[in-house]
Amino acid sequence: MKMLINVPETVVADGLRGMAAAHPELTVDVDNRLVVRRDAPVAGKVGLVSGGGSGHEPLHGGFVGRGMLDAACAGEIFTSPVPDQMTRAAAAVDSGAGVLFIVKNYTGDVLNFQMAAELAEDEGVRIASVLINDDVAVTDSLFTAGRRGTGATLFVEKIAGALAEEGAPLEAVADLAKRINEASRSFGVALTAVTTPAKGSPTFDLPAGELELGIGIHGEPGRERRAMMTAREIADAAVDAVLEDLRPDGPVLALVNGMGGTPLLELYGFNAEVHRALAERNVPVVRTLVGNYVTSLDMAGCSLTLCRADDETVRLWDAPVSTPGLRWGC
Repeated sequence: MKMLINVPETVVADGLRGMAAAHPELTVDVDNRLVVRRDAPVAGKVGLVSGGGSGHEPLHGGFVGRGMLDAACAGEIFTSPVPDQMTRAAAAVDSGAGVLFIVKNYTGDVLNFQMAAELAEDEGVRIASVLINDDVAVTDSLFTAGRRGTGATLFVEKIAGALAEEGAPLEAVADLAKRINEASRSFGVALTAVTTPAKGSPTFDLPAGELELGIGIHGEPGRERRAMMTAREIADAAVDAVLEDLRPDGPVLALVNGMGGTPLLELYGFNAEVHRALAERNVPVVRTLVGNYVTSLDMAGCSLTLCRADDETVRLWDAPVSTPGLRWGC
């Protein structure tokens, strides 16, 4: 496989060095694998910290900045960061108002963030945590106990981040983050397998004429394999899977997310089918985001995330944000 890298062992460090060069508004600690707002800690503000294995860019480092995260911890490819990283991040962003850990539901992330919370609290930092577990495709996967955390991570980081930017207390920010997670559901589809730099070849076999419904962001198996489907058919399957579990009684936010290897032209076409399917099911969409946000390296495919929306949710979604991966209103 051809990759734009030097050697697999330095992929994460090289990426962080490049992020530092491109974004002087961030403080990037390559050795400790941390990305922090340059103005952190912000006086009186709850700090938001997240992180996970690299390979899902712009998640999480690309969402550090005004209106979203205060810091992100980068693990090796598809590997959890370690507690020392999270403890350093919490110390770097704590202004005395406390820190919220946003944790995707993967076993390594959960255990390491729990340990980091204990270490940070021993150092006098108040910690609250929210677990992201929005994927409806499967329960208990190769990496998880329970549902996987996927696209809802972006909704939580953006909406809770906006509330934190307004100066809300830790308890309110944590409560909103939990409510947004509970109001969100996701479903992913893979058209090709993912290739990790260390392996240099696809991590699983997906024949040319087939797709995987319900894929995970690390290439974990989904619900079933089928013969290749049209965008319309995939949209109907994804929308039905999400709505069956979410059961919205009003408008939703929609994220049509690319897995890293699908062109925007295709994602926008898929978005058209998602909107058609939701309209046929009488579900209004108040905001839509289309693009590569929670990726799986070079995997071709997409995921759909819907979040039940009220006036407060939409107001906080529309609030100014300035990060490498998401920017508006600034």
